[in-house]
Amino acid sequence: MAEETKTLEETEEEIASINSKEWAASFTVDGVQYAASVFWESLQNIEAPFLDAKEAAESVMVGADLFCVKHGKSPQLGLASTSQGFKKGMNVAAVTAVTAMSESSSLLAVFKVDAGYWYLCVRNDVILSDGDVLFVKEEDAKEQFMSMLSVPDWAKKIAPEEWGIDDTEYKSVSEVLAQGLTTKLEKINALRGAELLIVIVLSIAAGAWLIMFISSTFFETQKPENKVVTRRAKKKVVKKVEKVVPAPWESLVDPIWMLDTCRTTILSLTSITTPGWKNTGVTCMASGAMTGWKKEFGRLSWLEMSLVYSGMSFANKVINDRATNVSVSVPFQDVKRINSIPEKSAAELRNMINDLFQALNLTIRLTNGKVSAGGKVYYSLDFMINSRYDPDVWKNLLTKFSGLKINNIRYNNGVWNYEGAIYVQ
Repeated sequence: MAEETKTLEETEEEIASINSKEWAASFTVDGVQYAASVFWESLQNIEAPFLDAKEAAESVMVGADLFCVKHGKSPQLGLASTSQGFKKGMNVAAVTAVTAMSESSSLLAVFKVDAGYWYLCVRNDVILSDGDVLFVKEEDAKEQFMSMLSVPDWAKKIAPEEWGIDDTEYKSVSEVLAQGLTTKLEKINALRGAELLIVIVLSIAAGAWLIMFISSTFFETQKPENKVVTRRAKKKVVKKVEKVVPAPWESLVDPIWMLDTCRTTILSLTSITTPGWKNTGVTCMASGAMTGWKKEFGRLSWLEMSLVYSGMSFANKVINDRATNVSVSVPFQDVKRINSIPEKSAAELRNMINDLFQALNLTIRLTNGKVSAGGKVYYSLDFMINSRYDPDVWKNLLTKFSGLKINNIRYNNGVWNYEGAIYVQ
């Protein structure tokens, strides 16, 4: 408890310093425009990713109209919105960088670019949901970098040379992006696959009918026909109904379900102990949990036996070439969703949260957030909590606030990290 407490002045300064973080949507390197600040989540339907993208645009990131796919050991879906400055056809910086440094399953990096400082965080081959941000201000990027630097077992740590941070290396963003694969943002609702085939077939059929009609009109002998007079039917006017896009809090993942499910799954995964193998941390999201183990001594077969005896069902098990790192994921089924209408204004909610955490002598990081949906902008207070208390302890406290969304829960070596948002009026 002692290492978590800070003075009131330190808490207020920390909160004030992160309340105005600005981010950008793209930067340019060697004449090529790259999209950054893309929102990432796990991809379930690898064969037809646009179906997952459509669903995510209606529930996870409401208003998203662009997507991309990161293939590899842990496939992921990237979401973006043209209303935030993204464009169809933009190269996706995170995918290019991750494939260029694929030998490092976990990396923490900040690159200085023309539009600011690009922060990239990958854990067990998974780009974290907040791990791809182009910060406009240097201090914001450095603060985010330093907060994650305390997490152990980074295979690669990259920072600007002028920062002078020990145990980090400097890499040119131009050099990194020149070595990776290229992936571009696509329209979520563009025709593709079977839909495109149907359009092509119908177009061909319409063309054939038009040719036959012209031929019969001009080249066949016309026969006189008896003219039949009929009453003209009254034209029915169909009023176009605009699609109503729900507010983001109308389909939130139930935070109680999320906290309970993540707690149970994380404790089960960390209880899998194997001599010579160390757990590298667990990340839990609504779609599932991901974790890994690193070999200190022993054999791969020992860990595989432990996984079998655990009784848990794993997906996407990945083993590196030297069999010294193993990562797995546990997908969740039947995600519970709720409608939780926000009740407080941003100022009122911020004061309540600050007062509550001051009373508990704990710290919470608050930043202003917003999301676009159906031409409207919705605002929230995004939060981050580092604690040694598990989700069962935080459940009663966090669920006091309506409009609560838990983005992810991370656990490593006794420390729990909670990230989410609380929507405001």
